[in-house]
Amino acid sequence: MHIDSILAHAGCDPDHDQEDATPPIHLATTFRRDAEGNWPSGHKYARTSNPTRARLEYVLAEIESASRALAFSSGMAAAAALLNSLDAGATVMLARDVYFGVRVLATDMAVRDLIRLHLFDAHVGLNSEDLEALAAAQLVWIETPSNPLLQISDISLLADACRRHGPHARLVVDGTWTTPLIQQPLTLGADIVVHSLTKYMAGHSDVLGGALLFAREDDLHDRVRRTQETGGAVLDPFSCWLTLRGLRTLSARLRIQQESALTVARFLDQHPRVTHVHFPGLGSHPGHAVAVRQMRGFGAMCSFQTGLSAERTLQITARAQVFLQATSLGGTESLIEHRRSAEGEASRTPEDLVRLSMGLEHVDDLIGDLTRILNY
Repeated sequence: MHIDSILAHAGCDPDHDQEDATPPIHLATTFRRDAEGNWPSGHKYARTSNPTRARLEYVLAEIESASRALAFSSGMAAAAALLNSLDAGATVMLARDVYFGVRVLATDMAVRDLIRLHLFDAHVGLNSEDLEALAAAQLVWIETPSNPLLQISDISLLADACRRHGPHARLVVDGTWTTPLIQQPLTLGADIVVHSLTKYMAGHSDVLGGALLFAREDDLHDRVRRTQETGGAVLDPFSCWLTLRGLRTLSARLRIQQESALTVARFLDQHPRVTHVHFPGLGSHPGHAVAVRQMRGFGAMCSFQTGLSAERTLQITARAQVFLQATSLGGTESLIEHRRSAEGEASRTPEDLVRLSMGLEHVDDLIGDLTRILNY
């Protein structure tokens, strides 16, 4: 079945044993045992499993071509569970341009000697030092397109390198910016996909959630599941239901958002006040050819640089009227953000970079807003 059709029915009982046209919310935290002391429903306590969460995890695994999905209370909770499930002192290779929060978390763990951290430039490939680190690595963590520079990494190439040179390495891809509609890393050789469900999946800026998708139910999967269960970082039933609701319109939303992103990127690319546009759909983007090969579309995020100071760039974003000046992404409202000031002192983002998340407004209004704020 086409992924659009799967999403349109997201959360419906796959066995057709219930009459609900939309998924119900199961709020129970505990479940009845039978006379023999077993749990006939398969659920015993909500920290371990819940029917609504199980439905969400089923859909996520299906659309991501995964063996198993685990839904967490946030994207960062998912990332933390994965990193905390590694052996003590494990080597983690982390692409430099991944989500800021993941880099901060991994750096903090490295400072406390919980992991050994090796930063690398995933979009340019692996050098000799990277290959040496790969030989001992347990995780290789990338994000493509990256946040916020939209650098493109070749997933298949890195997966092949892990197989050849990393006997214990598992390739982790952050798929938040693409969703399975645009890119399916597991089909390209990745081992684990991480999502912030808060963004496009839920899609309405009213849910905090995350997920890990596994190609195989191996020992690391089992460790992560134990970490989740004992730590309690599970997604609550109402948030699961809201995410299922969001998934039903994901295809329609993302289609509009992607079209707007391409139109806006082309507009910015010709604007005299813009010094650089970061968008893989432009032929001038250094990762364009790889993006064409491994993505279906180019996503709905775009960044550009003004060539001005951080203060002046922040003033420009504050003038927006259609774009909402706020962090996050993937909702129905378009967002504009001076990323460096959002990330704080540890940021490596260029001081003049502006990040855009396309919503569902008419693209003419978005371009009109950008035209006005760039008219300084």
